[in-house]
Amino acid sequence: MVLLIHTFAKRISLSLSANWSGLFINVPVSPNKRELYQQKRKLSNIGLLGNISVGYLMFQCWTPQRIGIGSSGTEHFHCYSGDRVLDKQIKNWIDWDRNPRTKAQIINAIKKEDWSTLEACLCNRIAFGTAGLRAAMRAGFDAMNDLVVIQTAQGLCAYLKKQYPDESTWSEQGIVIGYDARHNSKRFAKLSSVVFLNNNFRVYLFTRYVATPFVPFTILRLGCLAGIMVTASHNPKQDNGYKVYWTNGAQIIPPHDTGISQSILDNLEPEAGSWDESVLCDNELLRKPYRKMVAAYYDSLKMELTCPLRELNKKCPLEFTYTAMHGVGYPYIKLAFSTIDLKPVIPVINQVKPDPEFPTTPMPNPEEGKTSLELAIKRATATKSTIILANDPDADRLAVAEVVKRRYKLFNGNELGALLGWWALENYKMREANPDVSNCVMIASTVSSKILKSMAKVEGFTFHETLTGFKWIGNKTIEERDAGKNVLFGFEEAIGYMMTPNVIDKDGISAAAHVATMACYLQYEKCMKLQDKLREIYETYGFHTNVVSYLICHDQKLIKTIFDRLRTFDNGQKNTYPKSILNGEYEIENVRDLTTGYDSSTPDKKATLPVSESTQMITFTFKNGMVVTLRTSGTEPKIKYYAEICGEPENKNWDELTATLKRMVEAIVNEFYEPEKNGLTRKQEE
Repeated sequence: MVLLIHTFAKRISLSLSANWSGLFINVPVSPNKRELYQQKRKLSNIGLLGNISVGYLMFQCWTPQRIGIGSSGTEHFHCYSGDRVLDKQIKNWIDWDRNPRTKAQIINAIKKEDWSTLEACLCNRIAFGTAGLRAAMRAGFDAMNDLVVIQTAQGLCAYLKKQYPDESTWSEQGIVIGYDARHNSKRFAKLSSVVFLNNNFRVYLFTRYVATPFVPFTILRLGCLAGIMVTASHNPKQDNGYKVYWTNGAQIIPPHDTGISQSILDNLEPEAGSWDESVLCDNELLRKPYRKMVAAYYDSLKMELTCPLRELNKKCPLEFTYTAMHGVGYPYIKLAFSTIDLKPVIPVINQVKPDPEFPTTPMPNPEEGKTSLELAIKRATATKSTIILANDPDADRLAVAEVVKRRYKLFNGNELGALLGWWALENYKMREANPDVSNCVMIASTVSSKILKSMAKVEGFTFHETLTGFKWIGNKTIEERDAGKNVLFGFEEAIGYMMTPNVIDKDGISAAAHVATMACYLQYEKCMKLQDKLREIYETYGFHTNVVSYLICHDQKLIKTIFDRLRTFDNGQKNTYPKSILNGEYEIENVRDLTTGYDSSTPDKKATLPVSESTQMITFTFKNGMVVTLRTSGTEPKIKYYAEICGEPENKNWDELTATLKRMVEAIVNEFYEPEKNGLTRKQEE
């Protein structure tokens, strides 16, 4: 029997050994640390088995003395790396993981004595934050895999039980779970469902892939306690993620993120039955919400547009080319267009079917610009389409391009935010018999354009600024809605748009429907293109020009060093920041640091927006009105910068403003980030 187990595990291990280097990134280990490992192993070997060789010791892991069956029926695996913490984590993994592939990856690393890799993947844990989880799919507590998903589901389930101790709410309200078309997404969704069903929760499990917005929509429509969406959005194919929504339909924010994170750590050992998918068969607590929720979503979409607008859509001659970036969006876009009486989109054939390999776009992020939209531009050119619409793989973001003198102009996220902000107000006025603009609200993140703020000054609605991320925009939306306000629109520059509080998150499906309707309306009623309307917006509210980009950095310690230098700029003194750039040519007026909570513009020097020590974020406001925010990404190895300069409506020197901004941004990147000194990789600009 032992020989059979040994042979089976060896075959699995060997079959995956070729993939191991690609699945694990070996963390560089200093010679001193490697020597320390060797010394630990020698001491461990001497203390345990005298002069037995390391090779024999590793073989002992497979002898009957090293394999035992516990009371739970799990296999116990003993190994001696010389590091007790690592040994404990190896034992935990082997005891808990029942996926033969990921277990074999760990076993193979043990046999190779690859302690540095094992330490990296087993002694570090994937962080659960306000973005949920997102990481590469492979073995390890720092990655996305079956075991980590089960642990996460158990932690979330336990936290919900504490927050809602009335057991009747578990089976009555329950939880909704959706997934995209990535590798393992459906499996992760099913394993999560098993955990909640075993704990007597009602589970609304979508039985086919869905666009992310359908999960928060379902929470509100069915009154669920929470929601899970298994997706890594626009990340590369090797990644997956786990996005969590709270009872209010918005992504979680503090204190729920830290509460769930601690609850996960308190519930790491899989419960009996957590791997048993047979519980999904004929279970009275399991519901399939797809048909009802999809129908309800499109009924809501239809109600957002007046009959005259839908009549214009019927007559509109504009052609729209669409790409789903190998994601889930195409069937939902088709249904959206038919619902609001637009003629069908022209699909980019090679990209509209879901494909987790993303064969034609290794970086499936329409935010990257023309490099990711190459096939869409070719298709649109060949069919003479006026407008290109592009969703990311989980269809919560939207990119738009419009033909300009036989070439396509790709609107950046702030430009499209300006257009949709104007449209949200225009559509509201057309829809309501007695519109009350003073009771209306629009919201944008702090790194997004201030164009909505400029609109609000003229039009009379209220504008709010939030921290970066739709979790903050969503929760601010709820706060304003509960106060009796009418929230018309919310956006962030990373091509995320919320057209209605029916979905308290960014929604690439409804945004595409509104962009197409807006384009038809402008064509028929104003004889204008989108770019013409954008120019008119700037003429009315002032020219807003911005630069948004990033540098690549995989070293978190280096990133912290870069930002710490900026906040201790004067000989290491606390809260001393740069005072100018280009040798004093452009002076800094105010600094706001949302990592430490410092704000030089307030009387008490304390920031009014929420502070997070776990993320780096500093905003510099210059005396000439230019504002730049430097921050780290929560989901990618990027350090970003967002810069904008705004002119008054009477200032028509747009080229001068643009040139000034570009010159200042170049100096800020070079002086503050120091890319060459720090070995940072610049984005390949188009």
